Amino acid sequence: MADRRRFLKTAALGMSAAALSAKMLPAHAGSKTAAGTAGVARVISTWDFGIPANQAAWTVLSKGGSALDAVETGVQVPEADLKNHSVGRAGYPDRDGKVTLDASIMDADGNCGAVAALEHIAHPIQVARRVMERTPHVLLVGDGALQFALEQGFKKEELLTPESRQAWQEWLKTAHYQPSANSEVRDYGKGGLPGGKDNHDTIGMLAIDTHGRLAGACTTSGMAWKLHGRVGDSPIIGAGLYVDGDVGAATSTGVGEEVIRNAGSFLVVELMRQGRSPQEACHEAVMRIVKRRPNASKDLQVGFLAMNRHGEVGAFAIQPGFSYAVCDAAKQDGLIPAKSVY
Repeated sequence: MADRRRFLKTAALGMSAAALSAKMLPAHAGSKTAAGTAGVARVISTWDFGIPANQAAWTVLSKGGSALDAVETGVQVPEADLKNHSVGRAGYPDRDGKVTLDASIMDADGNCGAVAALEHIAHPIQVARRVMERTPHVLLVGDGALQFALEQGFKKEELLTPESRQAWQEWLKTAHYQPSANSEVRDYGKGGLPGGKDNHDTIGMLAIDTHGRLAGACTTSGMAWKLHGRVGDSPIIGAGLYVDGDVGAATSTGVGEEVIRNAGSFLVVELMRQGRSPQEACHEAVMRIVKRRPNASKDLQVGFLAMNRHGEVGAFAIQPGFSYAVCDAAKQDGLIPAKSVY
């Protein structure tokens, strides 16, 4: 009899605790699905040029289209912008005068594709999606990536614009070709910090659609005047981009080498899996870079941007100046300055 009373008392306490926990959980609009929160559509991207990119993505999301189609559509805007020298066809070349492009794309189920050091193709994000959907591979690089693109019907073009060629020739007047550690940081060229507000080198975009499904895309021409063959974090799944439909998505911008060393976007998503908010996860990932390389981090920029499966957003950077664009039904031209270490 005493055992029965103890059992009933314990069961009652458990039911009370469960009810209290349910009241404390945050409320989210829409019904939760395995992939996210249905009914909430939002797209976010890095930097101020993310605003028009987001708006292009929104034309897909606002009609009930998929997050995957939205991010592919959105990042093509900066890829085609002749005024943008850090993404796409107008990107500044490497030290040999060659424009090489990197891109990756990933959906909520872990399907992903990427290209790196791709020449002569204006929209590498489209090729990355073809890699994802039409090959058993994740990443194609260099001549092989170009061969695949041409076989898929993409047009071969000269990507070095007159303005980019002039900037490269100006850089050559003082260029030092002796390879040395961190030369890309020291000799980056015009515009301040590598990955800083005047020399950002990537657009990363994350979206959640009305079905609660996440997707992400990342595309870049890489750092100006880089060594030929250099590849940053943008096409590396888990570094420049990572998506997990049960948790959230993250992307990065800035000096790709530092992001790769820390598997940055994967780290952000894993921190969200452990219960951090997108903001907390981005902050913790940045601080890990700073802790490991305290001296180097004072002279470079890395920023992370994240969205969880409920559409909540966060960002953090090493240096001030990183901003991110947010677009949803309420506002299509939001631009928010990210918090930073310094």
